[in-house]
Amino acid sequence: MCGIVGISSETNVAGEIYDSLLMLQHRGQDAAGMSVCDKSDKLNSRKSMGYVRDVFAQRHMEKLIGNYGIGHVRYPTAGGNGKEFAQPMYVNSPYGISIAHNGNLTNAKQLGNELFHAEMRHLQTDSDSEVLLNVFAHELAKQREIYPTAKNIFKAVRKTHIRCDGAYAILALINGYGIVAFRDVNGIRPLSIGVRKGKKRDEYIIASEDALFVTLGFEKIRDIDPGEAIFIDKDGNLFSEQCAQDTQKRPCIFEYVYFSRPDSKIDEISVYKARMRMGSKLAKQIKEINPNHDIDVVIPIPDSSTTAAHQLAVDLKVPYREGFVKNRYIGRTFIMPFQEERKKSVRRKLNILDLEFKNKNVLLVDDSIVRGTTSKKIIEMVREVGANKVYFASAAPAIKFQNLYGIDMPAMSELIASGRTNDEVATEINADWLIYQTLDDLIDTVKEGNPDIKEFETSIFTGKYITPLVENYLVELENSRRDELKIQREKSKFKG
Repeated sequence: MCGIVGISSETNVAGEIYDSLLMLQHRGQDAAGMSVCDKSDKLNSRKSMGYVRDVFAQRHMEKLIGNYGIGHVRYPTAGGNGKEFAQPMYVNSPYGISIAHNGNLTNAKQLGNELFHAEMRHLQTDSDSEVLLNVFAHELAKQREIYPTAKNIFKAVRKTHIRCDGAYAILALINGYGIVAFRDVNGIRPLSIGVRKGKKRDEYIIASEDALFVTLGFEKIRDIDPGEAIFIDKDGNLFSEQCAQDTQKRPCIFEYVYFSRPDSKIDEISVYKARMRMGSKLAKQIKEINPNHDIDVVIPIPDSSTTAAHQLAVDLKVPYREGFVKNRYIGRTFIMPFQEERKKSVRRKLNILDLEFKNKNVLLVDDSIVRGTTSKKIIEMVREVGANKVYFASAAPAIKFQNLYGIDMPAMSELIASGRTNDEVATEINADWLIYQTLDDLIDTVKEGNPDIKEFETSIFTGKYITPLVENYLVELENSRRDELKIQREKSKFKG
């Protein structure tokens, strides 16, 4: 999960890319960056580790001059941590190409070997984003055009689709030519395009989420189709073409559960309305399983669950209360890299209003349960302030499997629901009762927003993957995502 944005305008775009990245900060807290190109075809870039507000100081912004550019906020899913993994990534041949990538390639290792041994391209990192950048660059270079056209660019995208497996929403800046955007053949990761009227021409924005369009004065045109490529040249002319065969829209369903802002529409589905329907489905399930429940109050664990929790309370005819005060300056615990950081952050992140819990039977609602670390700590806090009983509801089904498509899900051995029954999970987190959303209900809540979508990417719940898998990839991924190995890798940076 990362956030990407590209803007083509009549005037300098750096300020609007900065504002866009702030609005996409929830999608990545590890690093941020942008690259812009000016009318003399000079590339100006800045990227580093940290939050958007920390990466871009005034002195940096003054040097980021250009009327088209791309930006990125990073949440590490493949490769390591460090400034060299921040994006946009750059390769100087052909033309000079920068890339911003959201997603994850499942055949990156194989492609990396091809790039080195057959195509003589040296990679600086083990990032799948750098692999994808070099694949696209190589396919564009093979056409040997001094001045590439939209036709050349779309041909390179077609070849890239053929070679790359997995999930990718891509923005590429080609120095002196314009911005390219394309989405994988399943449309797993989101990408939308918007337009506004300039003085002399139309101006365009392409981003992971459309919630930021209105703020910047853009009107959404549509979501980019799976397999489709869009090229906006440096003069603002837009070209589009379908560059893949056998495409099918299969968006990641976890975007609606957790990742995306509630004011976004992903593939024409309102995230806010989908979460409301999640709450209704949970309420219906509770009434069917336990019609004589003794729930006194429904309280969300902020923020992603608040919409579902509110609708659940309405449908149950039980009071809804906000029992936690969130520190907005602490990041999302899900995307913190190590278990110890997550444990420490829970109490720093959430202050509890004891009057909402004391002597009550409380139903806590969260968007999902991943490792169980946050859930267990919150239940402990609630019991400490005098709750009578603590029930727990998850707006998502039990997460039991690895994600291959841009979510840095823990190793399966660290997923609390992996190998456990619902009752066993309840015991582990010290809940008196636990209820998960069913997968069928979750799919129904999202699909209702766009019945034309026939299938969603749901592998973290089912273990069924919709793209080809390289042999041993799952085993390698499982090993690389164990917390103890992440800590060892971090420590190795400081040795010697």
